[in-house]
Amino acid sequence: MFLQATMKHNRKLIDAAIELHQEGLISPNTYVLDVDTVRKNAEALAREAKKQNIELLFMTKQIGRNELISKAIVEAGIEKAVAVDPWEALTLHRQGIKIGHVGHLVQIPKYMIRTILEVNPDYVTVFSYENAKNISEIALEIGKKQKIFLRIAESGDFLYDGQKGGFTLKQLYEDIDKLTKLSGVEIAGLTSFPCLLIEDSQAKTTPNVLSMQKAKAFLEEKGFKDLEMNMPSATSTATMKLLRESGATQGEPGHALTGTTPLHVSGEFPEKPAMVYVSEVSHLYEKKAYVFGGGFYPRSRMERALVAPDKNTIKSVDVIENDPANIDYYGTLDTTDVSIGDTVIYAFRTQIFVTNAHLAVVGSLESSPELLGIYDSTGNKVR
Repeated sequence: MFLQATMKHNRKLIDAAIELHQEGLISPNTYVLDVDTVRKNAEALAREAKKQNIELLFMTKQIGRNELISKAIVEAGIEKAVAVDPWEALTLHRQGIKIGHVGHLVQIPKYMIRTILEVNPDYVTVFSYENAKNISEIALEIGKKQKIFLRIAESGDFLYDGQKGGFTLKQLYEDIDKLTKLSGVEIAGLTSFPCLLIEDSQAKTTPNVLSMQKAKAFLEEKGFKDLEMNMPSATSTATMKLLRESGATQGEPGHALTGTTPLHVSGEFPEKPAMVYVSEVSHLYEKKAYVFGGGFYPRSRMERALVAPDKNTIKSVDVIENDPANIDYYGTLDTTDVSIGDTVIYAFRTQIFVTNAHLAVVGSLESSPELLGIYDSTGNKVR
């Protein structure tokens, strides 16, 4: 999906990935991330956010909760992270990353609430009165008042399967008096997901945004002021103006940090591609070549891959996407004009934290390429 943009704007990343694999320094099923390009992307995002008066909280699930990358993003001016689940929050906290928001996709399990609140997140999202009540009780026990976001999920809103839940407007109207009586929490704002979608290379708001706006108007009638409007999904330099015009006060860039939102297929935005996936030809079978897998992503929409015995001999070949119902032990190339052991390079949208891939961080590609570390898909250092 991003192969052409990466060839045009970050060819040295591709060359470095091929060399690392051919020298045996990284194995197949490894994502290679260019920390310097991520830092530049984060700087561009921070500049645009300041211009649009939007607070950014960076997302790390796509990059495997990686410590080196996260710290580069902080250095670039985006100071706090969003943890979409409590396990991510704990990983980032151990790395010394400040947590701005926990749980906008995954609720905090009851017996993890104390642990998460002790991480001191700025905001915690709740899907229900019951969840808010549980958080309030623990917050009071440890002597704090926790700011919360109410997740709005009106009937008819755009919600992905496996991610459904939150307050319908009717439920909000019914529960607001009970919520305001919880002395251990403060309703600080609203959130939903996804608030933006990319269709036909254009960013558009989802119905979720209108639902958030209606919920905000209701809360303001109840006397609430200065509510945060947290509007994640597809946050980038190209979409922040639309977010601001839609009432957003916060955005949560993830794929933009690696130049891999759907808008970035062209490569003609400030954020440049910073990530490739490395594999190796395993075997040939019935007029197809099979490469080692484990890190493919069902929504990647990849079409082509590069095959190379070395960085000076590269060719592009067609990809046959895997059936997402099956385990991706291998990927498939629609060719036999390759050799076993050749390096294979892909560039596609991914969520590293749900794969079993490794992640190699590289730097100084413009001068003297350096392998800075190898990590597993959830942020643990391998070597």
